Parts: sequence; C-alpha cells; structure tokens
Amino acid sequence: MITNDFLYAFDRVSWVGSLGISLDPWQKTVVKSNSRRHILLCSRQSGKSSMAALIALHTALYKDAALILIIANAKRQSQELFMKIKEYCNLIEPYPTMIADTMTSCTFANGSRIICLPGSDASIRGFSAVDLIIEDESSRVEDATYYATRPMLAVSNGRIMLLSTPFGKRGHFYEVWVSEEDWVRTIVTANQCPRISKEFLAEERAGLGRLIYDQEYNCIFQDLIDSVFSEYDINRAFDNDLVPLELGVKEWTE
Repeated sequence: MITNDFLYAFDRVSWVGSLGISLDPWQKTVVKSNSRRHILLCSRQSGKSSMAALIALHTALYKDAALILIIANAKRQSQELFMKIKEYCNLIEPYPTMIADTMTSCTFANGSRIICLPGSDASIRGFSAVDLIIEDESSRVEDATYYATRPMLAVSNGRIMLLSTPFGKRGHFYEVWVSEEDWVRTIVTANQCPRISKEFLAEERAGLGRLIYDQEYNCIFQDLIDSVFSEYDINRAFDNDLVPLELGVKEWTE
C-alpha cells in the first residue's frame, strides 16, 4: 500500500488538499508544475504569494537538505511570505520538527532551510546550490539582485519563480516576461479570482482610474509615467512600407 506521505511527496495538489486548502484552477496548474523557470504575472490579491508559500513548504518537507530563498524588495515583505509558510506549518499534524526557527529563517529536521532576504545584491551573495528561489513582487526588486541570484542555481539545477503585478515597462521582470527565453508564463487577472467580487472591482476602477486599475488588476504593463511619448505613439510613427527619399547633394559653386 502506498502511504499518504509517499503520495504527497509526488502529488503536491493532494498534499495541499490534505491541509484543508482549496486551490483555484490556475494555482493547481502552477503547484503541479516542475518547470525550472516560472514567471507569474498576477493581479493584486489573486493568491500568488499563498501558492508560492505552499510550494516552498512542500520543497522543504519532501526534499532533504533543500535550500529555499525568499526574496523581496524589502525584508519586511519577504518576511510576510515567510509568515505564510509558518502558518501553513500549523496545519500539519504533527507540527514539522525544526532544529532552528527564527523570524527570518527556519531549519527542518531533514536539513532543509527556508531563508527570507531583502532584495539587495550585497546581502544575498554567498548562497550556493539553491533548490528554489521565490522572488516576490519581482517587478519592485532591483535588477542587480535578480542577476546575482541566477548563478546560485547552476550546480543544483534549481528552480526560480518570479511573481508580481506589473510596475511599468522596465526592469528584469518585464524583460523576462516579453523575452524569448524559455520560461513558463502564467497570467492571472482579478476577474479570474473568485474571491474578488465584481462590486469591489467596480469601486476600484472608479477610484483608481484606468491606468492604475489596469496595472493592478488587469496585469497590463503601462508606459512609464515620466515618458514624453507612449510606446503606442512611437510605434505608430514608423512605417516599413514607406520608401526613403533619396536626396541628391547639389555641388555648391560661387
């Protein structure tokens, strides 16, 4: 007979269900995924951080000596995701045995560690053989931090997840989203989240205005506020069908 613990090691969705947590369809797809590079463009309050916390905890429990890093623009924010992980630990019976437990990290009996860090290039260097990197609100994290984390996955062949709402057409989060690199891309708008009511969204649309609403809830990358011209207007100024004028140079004579 296959034990539940053996089943849960390979079936993350069943493990989440055993905690009494229901996942949205898109969350189930992400939780099932074994992609090494996953970028999630998600509405505010869509459940992206909760889903990432579950993936981090499952990795720590079912992979011995795993190293999981939680990165955000500020340590307070990475601690928020870390606290979600600790809350999910409370749903497990018996409570997972830990040999170290602080406000910013914990070490499980199997040697796995979860560490939350601020998004600073200088503060994260030194880690190696990382199994999972979760960059929360990735669009706000400094580019130098992202570039410093990628080599940490080289030896372990580990996994990286970028999750965020948009923050303009800039930075590594936007560049990865529009690039041709081999990433799994998931987009989740507010309309796809059953916990956000249509009435609330109508109020937000009226209160925030179209540009901010589209960024926060429709996952649209907006032009930077300080741009003189929009990308749309710049693209309209070009026409590949026009034939360039060939202006001859007339020799000047006295």
